Amino acid sequence: MKKKKKKKSGKNSRVTNASVKALSVTLSMLCIICLVLNMPIVAYTDSRTKETDNISIISFFKKWKPLVDVEGELSRTSVSDINTDIVTPDFSDGLDLPQIVEGQYTVLFLGFDEDGLNHDVNWIFQFDIAKAKLNILQIPRDTFMGADGTYASVATGKFNSVYSHNSSGGSPIQSVVNAVQDNFGIPIDAYVTTNCYDIVDMVDLVGGIPITLDQQMMYEADKIIPAGYSVLTGEQAEWFVRYRRTFRDEGDIGRVKNQRKFLAAAMTKMMNIISDEGRTKFYSYLKKIYDNQYILTDMSIEDISKIADLASTIDMSNVNVFLLPGEGADYYPPDYVPSSDNPPSSVWSVHKQAALDLINENFRPYQLDMGIYNSALTELVTDYLNVSNDDASDNLQDIQDGDQKTEMLDDYN
Repeated sequence: MKKKKKKKSGKNSRVTNASVKALSVTLSMLCIICLVLNMPIVAYTDSRTKETDNISIISFFKKWKPLVDVEGELSRTSVSDINTDIVTPDFSDGLDLPQIVEGQYTVLFLGFDEDGLNHDVNWIFQFDIAKAKLNILQIPRDTFMGADGTYASVATGKFNSVYSHNSSGGSPIQSVVNAVQDNFGIPIDAYVTTNCYDIVDMVDLVGGIPITLDQQMMYEADKIIPAGYSVLTGEQAEWFVRYRRTFRDEGDIGRVKNQRKFLAAAMTKMMNIISDEGRTKFYSYLKKIYDNQYILTDMSIEDISKIADLASTIDMSNVNVFLLPGEGADYYPPDYVPSSDNPPSSVWSVHKQAALDLINENFRPYQLDMGIYNSALTELVTDYLNVSNDDASDNLQDIQDGDQKTEMLDDYN
């Protein structure tokens, strides 16, 4: 019995020694791999700053932007009208992202129609980092951009044609950014685009968007969202953001205002995911949206995560939504031939001074005020007939609570 035990012990010893050696080799290999992955051996050029630096392989994949090749990178804008009384040499907002203006980060969001040509949803999201605020400017799709073809199609003159018209000679998305910067004086740091059908997939991915309606919404005879509390499916969310049937004379402007309710509900959903399911789960949703290309953007997934983190720290009462001031008007293109089959183009004529006052106060917090002659905005109507939309703003908390001041958010009859 003793001899057998000795043999068994020797065998166990050899197995143990072999296991220790294998484990040591494995750990050594892992250490070497980790060292290599973290060594600054990859030359990386930042497409915005054009600065080249050696970074690690891990950092490279964090900064990698696989979606940017579709729309392209933006040309970096140089801003000379910084308010140096606020932005002093030692001023820093702590955001670890390339910014055109320190203190703010601005994202252009475009929602395209089924054909991917007309951007019918146009929102500018600007984070005022120092003040913990998020201001959103809604630019109506029919906003008149002039009749000379500098920015928009001569045939329609509308903002939603800037992308397809592409007058910049570069990428279409750059044309839209140029139009925003030239007309509204708002520097754009990054962009996000999506199609109407991608909204369906994104909403279904997160399990729907809870919303409460005072009245039922009938998008079509067989497409109804009931009154009261419901959780919108992806398909219902698409109906909701596209609805305009009963908005009387406001048409698309009524739809733009109505979309604020969805925006408030979506932000509430984001906050609830973070609080109930955790940030890890929230990041997994972001990654699936990114990997499935439900959006196109020049940001990396790491950039988007940083922006999402920033957004989650802002109280909804500090998220303000503004409508570009103006009124409806008829536009007659230069070669227009009147006929019953060829009505003039219905556009949104900007009230230029009111628009610049709104922008200077809310979207240029660290820049000097933009004068009326520094903006390329064109007024089609100069004798105003309707100024009711010159102050059509709300914050998302009031909208979520049903206390918004903007009319027609729940008028579906």
